[in-house]
Amino acid sequence: MEPAPAPVRLMLVDDHPLVRDGLRARLEAVPGFVVIAEAGDAEAAVAVARRAAPDLVLMDVGMKGVNGIEATRRLLADQPALRVLVLSMHDHPEYVREAKHAGARGYLLKDQPAEDIVAAIRSVMAGAEHFAALAPPDAAPADATLTPREREVLALIAEGLSSREIGERLAMGVRTVETHRTSLRRKLDLGSPAALVRYAVERRRPPR
Repeated sequence: MEPAPAPVRLMLVDDHPLVRDGLRARLEAVPGFVVIAEAGDAEAAVAVARRAAPDLVLMDVGMKGVNGIEATRRLLADQPALRVLVLSMHDHPEYVREAKHAGARGYLLKDQPAEDIVAAIRSVMAGAEHFAALAPPDAAPADATLTPREREVLALIAEGLSSREIGERLAMGVRTVETHRTSLRRKLDLGSPAALVRYAVERRRPPR
């Protein structure tokens, strides 16, 4: 009888512990997968990966501070043979291009079914690339419908300002700011206030 293949050793990099917990639970339910390490930022990711020696890293894009694209560059500069699969909330084509340039083997959307993530990991481990299908290049981006005032509010959300602070900055009432927040969530198809904040932060920090 042939020995069972060694499990795929995975590392999770995301600045939200709850996201890491969810990914860990989903992945460790898959036979042959084991999550051996986690990190919450780019600097920790390099140090932890060096120590744990994972086979594949699942890397969030929209982390605070250094984003996942730059973190991928740093990881692969330190360990060129490491496989990195980038995760994101949004299908920005420029993010995909930059992820490829940084050396990532794949790019997935966080809201994809668990089986898609499993298939991507297996594909990358087999030596292939796996990049999520994106909107057609000529499709209008979601934020193309935003008004100038909504763009101002979105930029201030990305800075971490509260509705009261945004109102003071833009000389408008808190209720008006909340109306703009609601409109932004509707136009951008974001299901929660937290999703709006995350979108604003990702949009503010394009990969370089």
